[in-house]
Amino acid sequence: MSEDYYEILGVSRDASEKEIRSAYRKLSRKLHPDIAGPDSEEEYKKVTVAYETLSNPTKRQAYDMGGAGGPGMGGPFGFGDIFETFFSAAGASQGPVPRGRRGQDTLRIIEVDLNTIAFGSTEEFIIDTAVRCPTCDGSCCKPGTSPRTCSGCGGSGTVRQVQRSLLGNIMTSSPCPTCGGHGTIIEDPCDECSGEGRVRSKRPISIDIPAGIDHGTRIRMSGQGEAGPGGGPAGDLYVEVREKKHPVFTRVGDDLTVGLSIPMTAAALGTTIKLDTLDGEQEVHVPAGSQPNDEIALDGLGVGRLHRKGRGKLRIKLKVETPSALNAEQKELLEKLAQLRGEDNFEVKHGSSGGFFANLRDKFSNL
Repeated sequence: MSEDYYEILGVSRDASEKEIRSAYRKLSRKLHPDIAGPDSEEEYKKVTVAYETLSNPTKRQAYDMGGAGGPGMGGPFGFGDIFETFFSAAGASQGPVPRGRRGQDTLRIIEVDLNTIAFGSTEEFIIDTAVRCPTCDGSCCKPGTSPRTCSGCGGSGTVRQVQRSLLGNIMTSSPCPTCGGHGTIIEDPCDECSGEGRVRSKRPISIDIPAGIDHGTRIRMSGQGEAGPGGGPAGDLYVEVREKKHPVFTRVGDDLTVGLSIPMTAAALGTTIKLDTLDGEQEVHVPAGSQPNDEIALDGLGVGRLHRKGRGKLRIKLKVETPSALNAEQKELLEKLAQLRGEDNFEVKHGSSGGFFANLRDKFSNL
């Protein structure tokens, strides 16, 4: 006859999950071999098997249907042995679970100016993240000590139990509750990291920003993220690049655009203007007869191209300024210019062939 799991845990047959869990915790603390000694190991295993069965609603129902302390359901044909063998193989331990786990990825946002975007640069910054503990080097143990093999599972990381079911006895395995499936117990954790294997620290990061990178692009730096617990590998660091707004130039792809205001006389006669650019002072030739919104393009003075050689253009959009306040002499000179150009009697006549808008169009097209 098998022992009654309810009696082992000291609970009634209608005990709630909370009552079963509470009873198991009290008994496991009392009977654990590390506390009560090696003589209590068998009793401790019985308590664990009873808890694993009664804490699972499906297993508990199957157990109750088999009857407390009753025989297995294998019958004379040996079905119980067959299923025990099958499930024992299916639930066999895959070995203890490593303590080390991969650290989380980290995202850092940096803002760079237009010069960095145009020419590329190496940027440096400080991140506050988890790094491998310098005292224990990620082992989680106090220097000079090492993890001890768990007596609850013998270092396998799992415990095995026989469960009753309608089909017979089923052998199952589950993570050892004593060591959490690791197979070892750290009795003397590192004082600096409290057995975590990592600590918080600030460290410098250096990253190459390529010329022509787009606003919002994320650069992945493998293994530069948060260190994993238990000496696990570090995650990745993602650096998102954001472009600061420039007070003068506007970026459009690989090109830069800028507005340039010139006097009406300079637009009519043509001129050469010195303009400050990202490459220093440059001479810009404005051809005679330039009109408002005309564009002058300077090759190779834009932003570096990300995936190919060379740089974009600097596009200069002309804004022609019309004088709004003239003194007597200036007004006289402009009136004389208007007479010489036949523009002193500018008017739009109504009723002529083509109508008002046609005449208006002709006047503007002749300017």
